[in-house]
Amino acid sequence: MLVIFGASGDLTRRKLVPAIWHLQQQGRLPEQFALVGVARSEMSTDEFRQRMREALDEFVGASGEEVDRFLARINYVSGDPGDAEFYGRLGQQLQQLDDAFGTAGNRCFYCSVPPQVYLTIIEQIGIAGLNQEGQGKPGWVRIIVEKPFGHDLDTARALNQSIHAVFAEHQIFRIDHYLGKETVQNILVFRLANSMFEPLWNRRYVDHVQITAAETVGVEHRAGYYDSSGALRDMIQNHLLQVMCVVAMEPPSAFDAESVRLEKLKVLKAVRPISVGQVDRFAVRGQYAAGDYDGTAVQGYRQEEDVPANSRTETFAAIEFTLDNWRWQGVPFYVRTGKRMPHRASAITMQFKQAPHLIFAGGNDLRPSTLTIRIQPDEGIALSFSGKIPGPDVNLGTVEMDFNYQDAFGGRSPEAYETLLLDCLLGDGTLFADSGWIEKSWELLMPVLEAWNATSATRVPTYRAGTWGPREADDLFDRDWRAWACP
Repeated sequence: MLVIFGASGDLTRRKLVPAIWHLQQQGRLPEQFALVGVARSEMSTDEFRQRMREALDEFVGASGEEVDRFLARINYVSGDPGDAEFYGRLGQQLQQLDDAFGTAGNRCFYCSVPPQVYLTIIEQIGIAGLNQEGQGKPGWVRIIVEKPFGHDLDTARALNQSIHAVFAEHQIFRIDHYLGKETVQNILVFRLANSMFEPLWNRRYVDHVQITAAETVGVEHRAGYYDSSGALRDMIQNHLLQVMCVVAMEPPSAFDAESVRLEKLKVLKAVRPISVGQVDRFAVRGQYAAGDYDGTAVQGYRQEEDVPANSRTETFAAIEFTLDNWRWQGVPFYVRTGKRMPHRASAITMQFKQAPHLIFAGGNDLRPSTLTIRIQPDEGIALSFSGKIPGPDVNLGTVEMDFNYQDAFGGRSPEAYETLLLDCLLGDGTLFADSGWIEKSWELLMPVLEAWNATSATRVPTYRAGTWGPREADDLFDRDWRAWACP
């Protein structure tokens, strides 16, 4: 049974219920399944079902008798998450639904609410005994929490302590929708199921690695959250560090949660710490100013609604990470993210080293060979390398080999939430962050946050909307042949 707290919110209707619908259509869910929406909003189960019917029509295009049968397994309970008496009533209703649908006491609580709210929910779940599994109780109990998981290292540790007071680590699933994307999951398959690539995946052949997440949109309606967060917290601490770990990790002994998590944590432990005094050398931030996108004038970040006129929040962040281990010693990892950039793209670009001795005329002007993994959109993998242009002379050009998921496999690619919800229901934590990884990621970024938040910090560089960020980001590269790729 999936119990969604905050079910009246946008995430439930846009992502979660459509994901559950697709899982049912694929035959991934058992017959003994039920979904319970929980929120403060006063409405009946019939009213909630009607909202979900409209959501399925809007986001999936589903209608008819199959939708009716699906909605028959959805129920709704209204109540205040801070009211202890509500959880007693909720427990009784869950027991009734166990009897009706045969869900055998299995519970997956999804907290689609801010951290300050889900801590209250978790505490009350513990007080009501709804967290208990084993000891004669049937079924399992798990909980999914959304990001942000902490605002800094201290708050992340406090959150972990509060959740661990109620749930064991194996019951906790900290969701990161980036890891649910097909292309991110395919990185390990690409490396480890093809013997031609893994031998190249190291310092002998790789010059550097870039990981980019670019957005064309501005802050939009999220100014209240975003101005207290910024690009570093919003994207790098979770999404992009997770991607870096998947790229850089050693092959696990098995493809299971414990083995994969262990190797990802080893990557973070190998990252060379950045001291507060070195931040300007290894990290760059920026804030978009007025510009244009696709021929339309757009305003700067400080002119956006609900953004303070003197805000120093970064909408662009780039960091150079160094891994002190055998595989990656001397290979920098450049991670960047930004809003109001030329086009939307998330990609990993691995640039290979030049040949040690170029014997062809004009060879010094050749582009280096690169491997690019496109996470979104246009998911796929591209390999570029040098080749001879047809003709009597030896003139070299760049050859592009491109694999596109849609062209190769066709069909519909599953949404990230489908993968992650199913994994949680199955108890597979491979694609979820554990407490050790969360705390280590914050520990690595704290010097950068402290330097940027200091009263003595230098001004925040600006970049024109519709460009690839501030020019200061180019200064992270210390060699002529290194430059930002345009994914």
